Amino acid sequence: MTYCVGLRLDAGLVLLSDTRTNAGLDNVAVFRKMHCFDVAGERAIAILAAGNLSVTQTTIARLRHAIDGGDAERTPSILLAPSMLDVAEIIGDTLSSVWRDVSDKMAPAGQAPSATMLVAGQRKGGQLRLFLVYCEGNFIEATDDTPYLQIGERKYGKPILDRVVRPETTLEDGRKLVLISMDSTMRSNLSVGMPLDLAIIERDSYRFGVRERIEPGDPDFAALSEAWSRALRDGFAALP
Repeated sequence: MTYCVGLRLDAGLVLLSDTRTNAGLDNVAVFRKMHCFDVAGERAIAILAAGNLSVTQTTIARLRHAIDGGDAERTPSILLAPSMLDVAEIIGDTLSSVWRDVSDKMAPAGQAPSATMLVAGQRKGGQLRLFLVYCEGNFIEATDDTPYLQIGERKYGKPILDRVVRPETTLEDGRKLVLISMDSTMRSNLSVGMPLDLAIIERDSYRFGVRERIEPGDPDFAALSEAWSRALRDGFAALP
């Protein structure tokens, strides 16, 4: 399982993913689930993936191949797409094609793979956008009413987002929010785990201002986790 979350704020985009892949109690591994692409000063795009690893990795591989110019007819390059909407459509079409190929191969075994992706970024002259792309190729977009999207094991980290995140939330507070959301998820589900990948795209910067890997035992993350636990205990104790 996995957990990925993205915030679309007035000030920019805040993105976080875990890296744990669990195929059984004795088969746990680490795989990157956040993939970043940029053209300095022109566009910055992040793709966060959850679900069947063969589907998501093949999709990313095809997208990279198209960027390198090796598959321009089959898959247009997301770094040449005229808008973030076109980027989401390219990724949706590629994910759907891969999903159908893998599904056909797994059908005799009675297995049905699934995968979802968060697509976030901004192109020069366009707006910050955040999409959730389904394996069928369709997608939804974050709005001012719901300025965040999640994929994977999302239920444990959702309450803090529902209560706190707003479009006017600052990037600093957004960073704390996604980390607390992840911490809550890891506390309740062992299939989600560190290291964590964090990225921040500031509005109209067209680049990744932050790209950070948070390793197990990170003192700042541990302090935030303990401070949040203490705040919850103190808040509970103060209730009438």
